[in-house]
Amino acid sequence: MRISRSTAGTAFVGGAMVLTLSALAYPTMLGVQTTSSTQDRVVANTQYGQLTESDRDFVVKVRAAGLWEHPLGLLAMERGTTPEMKEAGEHLVVGHGRLDESCRRISLELGITLPNQASPQQQQFVETIKSTNDKEFDTTAVNIMRVTHGQIFSVIAKVRANTRNTLVRQLADQANDTVLDHITVLEKTGLVNHEQVNFQQTSPPKMPREQVTPPAPQAGSPVLVLEIPEELKDLNTVSPAPTPASTVK
Repeated sequence: MRISRSTAGTAFVGGAMVLTLSALAYPTMLGVQTTSSTQDRVVANTQYGQLTESDRDFVVKVRAAGLWEHPLGLLAMERGTTPEMKEAGEHLVVGHGRLDESCRRISLELGITLPNQASPQQQQFVETIKSTNDKEFDTTAVNIMRVTHGQIFSVIAKVRANTRNTLVRQLADQANDTVLDHITVLEKTGLVNHEQVNFQQTSPPKMPREQVTPPAPQAGSPVLVLEIPEELKDLNTVSPAPTPASTVK
């Protein structure tokens, strides 16, 4: 049986967005199947409130998402075959650029070291999508990103409900708006396979630790900045327009 590139690409999804941390300077990030039982452990007392492992995990997680979805957004702007696909790319670039600015600011305040590269699994998402062309590119990109955004959505809600740190709470609010916006523009393309996406979100494959761990940054290396193109700086990524019913499959 021949497996299409879009199906194979979606099969990589799972585990990358649910990570845990075990060291303050540069945490080890694990897959969803090995979630730590000490996520509520306080690792620092700051002027913004207590910082838990879960809080620290979340900041790194949002940063790691941007490291692969921002360049993928640029690629969608360039190679997307429809206006809706190009619009989705713009929202990915702007949304993650703004989230990344918040992550970099928060990391300085809370003493969190951020990765400069996405995990091998996340990098594989990008390579899988880049290996496709035309409509297959659109379909593969949309469904991989729709799965990962769906996975992180519930994580944001849990962090927002439980964090005692005001900076993390602000990031969760921003991430919630951004992810909702991204889900909306992805669904507006009309390419989301909801049955497949729902299965991937609820039954992610178990991944080895090294596949879901972004490489540690080199000592003294500058923190990578995810730039927003000047012409997109006024784009609204907070209040998404409703998805037309005709585009929902």
